[in-house]
Amino acid sequence: MKFHVMTLFPSLIENVLGESIIGRAQKDGYIALSTYNIRDFSQDKHRKTDDTPFGGGKGMVMTCQPVFDCFDRVKESFAEGSRVKTIYMSPKGRIFNHGIAKELSEYDELVFICGHYEGIDQRVIDELVDDEISIGDYVVTGGEIPACIVIDAVSRLKEGVLADKECHEDESIASGILEYPHYTKPRDFRGLTVPEVLLSGDHKKIAEWRLRQAVDITEKRRPELLLLRPDIKESLEKIDRKRKRKEEK
Repeated sequence: MKFHVMTLFPSLIENVLGESIIGRAQKDGYIALSTYNIRDFSQDKHRKTDDTPFGGGKGMVMTCQPVFDCFDRVKESFAEGSRVKTIYMSPKGRIFNHGIAKELSEYDELVFICGHYEGIDQRVIDELVDDEISIGDYVVTGGEIPACIVIDAVSRLKEGVLADKECHEDESIASGILEYPHYTKPRDFRGLTVPEVLLSGDHKKIAEWRLRQAVDITEKRRPELLLLRPDIKESLEKIDRKRKRKEEK
């Protein structure tokens, strides 16, 4: 999968996504990342990419010309027949979630346009953008960090990026509910001990404990998620009924 990021700060994108799992995924060829400095395409003698808004108002707006010309360059690199989507990171966009990440992972190439200042000329959005996405109901200084978040989330769904497919299928939200707690060595740290069931070697009991913990955490923190996954609570109730019948015998 290929990611193309149009930005005024390419090093920000490269530094964030050049490390850890996503960095390794690029080196191993599972994903590809290209950045394009919008300023390089400015025809202004001072390489300006912004101007004052028509109608007045505070702040500056990113201009059309360098963005359109930059996009023309990006298009030259598209593989023939590839499925492409262009995204503008914007607080006006639909709120990003795991479902959208899965949807975007089906494309061959994703183009991200990162705005700055007070935003970008609407003609860019009208003519070039297929989707506007927000990472939450708050405003940040530019589209770069939001784009990195989306790229990270989508990349992890691509085959080969994570060592084990279950790594992303069983995680919080991806499974439909929040994830159970994790523990590692030592067994006892300053008097804080690991739950005994995790040391039992009984995989069935461990799976049941994890499911129960996940449901409890979700009920406390994100109860609305359980409304979408009634099957999970039904599984727990089934386990409880079985145990009760055994005890009665």
